[in-house]
Amino acid sequence: MSIKINDKYYAYSAIDDIKRKGEYGGAVTTIMKYLLEEGIVDGVVGVCQGYDIYDGVPTLITDPDEVIKTAGSIHCATLNIAKFISKYLDGARYMKLAVACKPCDAMTLRELMKKGNVIEDNLILIGINCGGTMPPVPTIRMIKDVYELDPADVIREEISKGKLIVETSEGEVGYSIENLEKQGMGRRENCQRCNLKIPFNADLALGNWGVVGELEGKATFVEVFSDKGAEVLNKVIEANLIKITPSDEEGIKKRDFINNFMLKESLNKKQTDYAGTTGDIIDVFYKYSDEFSRCMKCYGCREACPLCFCKDCCLEAEGPEWVPGGRTPAAPFFHLTRMVHMADACTNCGQCSEVCPSEIPVAKVWSTVNNKIRETYGYIPGMISEDSLPFTDHVSKAKRL
Repeated sequence: MSIKINDKYYAYSAIDDIKRKGEYGGAVTTIMKYLLEEGIVDGVVGVCQGYDIYDGVPTLITDPDEVIKTAGSIHCATLNIAKFISKYLDGARYMKLAVACKPCDAMTLRELMKKGNVIEDNLILIGINCGGTMPPVPTIRMIKDVYELDPADVIREEISKGKLIVETSEGEVGYSIENLEKQGMGRRENCQRCNLKIPFNADLALGNWGVVGELEGKATFVEVFSDKGAEVLNKVIEANLIKITPSDEEGIKKRDFINNFMLKESLNKKQTDYAGTTGDIIDVFYKYSDEFSRCMKCYGCREACPLCFCKDCCLEAEGPEWVPGGRTPAAPFFHLTRMVHMADACTNCGQCSEVCPSEIPVAKVWSTVNNKIRETYGYIPGMISEDSLPFTDHVSKAKRL
């Protein structure tokens, strides 16, 4: 069988244990296990459950029998897997990796590839459709107060037909995701703004959106986006480890409807968040001056940012002494300096806001300015592109090669 770019299929595992434990037929887990068993990759990077379902842990797996640990979604895993790869796995310089990645993970990895900090040839990106992740502690509180359930009893949660559904062994309870988010609950703010729900920038994209008929809930919708992805899928099928059926028109329409609906909601959120600002850096900092006055200069946003990778940080260089007796620049100069480095690269992953002890909406500020740069230069960070990077004479890795 010859798999090609833009091919679309319904797929499920031919391995009973994986099909049973994996989400929607276990296709992702099966692909990862095959790549590791055949020595095509040296390791698999995914997210495993930590203490409970509200705790996601980035994990490198080198034993094929342990790949099953990554099966299923952990919607409260708010991490960006690109940071784990670039910082702790040396940017895949010394090993080949298959990576299960959300759209923002894939965007960040692509941006790091362009900057030469992650080796593209050593990565296979297995993209996962994503409607958003939820912050663990507020989610636990929401389940207690709104759903009136014990968070320890929750088996899974998902967004379906406009509702955030929480499932226990006793059944399901769902509330309007729109109403929850108007009250400050539900998905993280950056996820509500996200304009990439299906990872078109990965090698393969998989998810349950668009699976219809008797396979609904039992199979995964798979779309091929690169020659590398086509080759991988073809090999797994030829090894009789995955069963596939060509997607039908009804399924494609359903997938597109869900994607377009969520993108429309994201656009509405962005318009709300950007209201009253021009996107000009000074204008943005003026609007958020009160929030930035709370900055305690802990460097948390810099440390969490998966795209902040300079080995010698200018913010810690010898002089100038920004304030008497110290070398830490006072707010907002700390953030303005980071903005010069990050304005064109931000992928709206939200890690900076996640860790800020002063609860400054850093991600919203970055996203506001980055949106203006997109409008001005037509450059979308994290996508496969041969366009020049803004503010530099460098071009993408594709052109350099």
